[in-house]
Amino acid sequence: MASRVSLKAKGKSSKGSKGTEDRSYVDCMKEWTTWGLRKAKVITHYGFIPMIILIGMNSDPKPQLSQLLSPV
Repeated sequence: MASRVSLKAKGKSSKGSKGTEDRSYVDCMKEWTTWGLRKAKVITHYGFIPMIILIGMNSDPKPQLSQLLSPV
């Protein structure tokens, strides 16, 4: 079963754009889901290593920052 992909032009179109009343609920949900996933990807990308460092610094033996960052 092949899935259908529709390509949409970004920005204003010369043929006239749909008003906000013409957009369906599904289109709005797709837009918000895409927006949310893009933001989550950026947050995860830039926040993962600082989160690991904070968790490591709050652990029981209390290592120093240089001990957390050294590969040994």
